[in-house]
Amino acid sequence: MKIALVLEHTSIKQSDLIFNILNKVASRYNAECYTYGTTNSYNQDIDYIDAGILTSLLLNSGAADFVITGCMTGEGAMISSNSMSGVICGYIDNPVSMELFLRINAGNAISIPFGSLKPGYEINLEHIFELIFKGINGVGYPKKRVEHQINQRNKLLNIKSISHGPYIATLEHLDKDNLYKLIHNEYFEENFFRNTTNREISEYIKDLYDAKEEY
Repeated sequence: MKIALVLEHTSIKQSDLIFNILNKVASRYNAECYTYGTTNSYNQDIDYIDAGILTSLLLNSGAADFVITGCMTGEGAMISSNSMSGVICGYIDNPVSMELFLRINAGNAISIPFGSLKPGYEINLEHIFELIFKGINGVGYPKKRVEHQINQRNKLLNIKSISHGPYIATLEHLDKDNLYKLIHNEYFEENFFRNTTNREISEYIKDLYDAKEEY
């Protein structure tokens, strides 16, 4: 399983600690972790809108199976992520909301309000991250409502596919300079192309690199 961390610029001071907690949990399950957002090493000017773009790119390309993002309130990154096709992002601030989100909504991304973290949040984050690997995504809750919840999820996914259209069309309409800003670093290039499973999206990103370098 490939887990991506996509933080925006307000979380830069916490980025290393958050990633270390995630990596600690993921190592128990032989999962791979990558951080594509703002970090101390790559201090990019990524806002919550950019976080949503990166989240969608990683999920739709197959470069990540699950994305953890967030901002000061957690709301902006969630809204931005959910505005993109192929992303079901939940607002998560505790393990209970995380478990219900995974069981009922079967999401592939979460947004955490990193600006409101209180003392002891490391423990809270560890419990939240642990649930990603527990195999509860889409199992439903409570059991008597599982069938109804599956029907609702499928209905929502169908509506989203109609309202958003193919993801490659979204990429084509994004601001190319801003997209290039988000992906133009050695870390992204090395890990994205190694992990992506979508040839069409991968080739689009390669073409964007080539076009900008030629320019």
